[in-house]
Amino acid sequence: MEPKPWRDRIRAEDELLQQLTRRVSESADRRAQALLEGVEELGGRAEVARALGISWTAVDKAIKKYERRRAANTDGTTTE
Repeated sequence: MEPKPWRDRIRAEDELLQQLTRRVSESADRRAQALLEGVEELGGRAEVARALGISWTAVDKAIKKYERRRAANTDGTTTE
């Protein structure tokens, strides 16, 4: 059995990387949404960070990145 040509292997790996990138982005969005629910429940980002044992900046950055991405997607353009 002959191995796939290198161009086909690269094409397949590029497709896999695109899928993985999309899945990481979707996961980050779901995580940020959960963090926002935590903020609503606990009253602040610092409280969520303390409850999770992570830094306040990690919570803040995740939420801000999600909000920026959401705002960029609502400027009239869609990916659908």
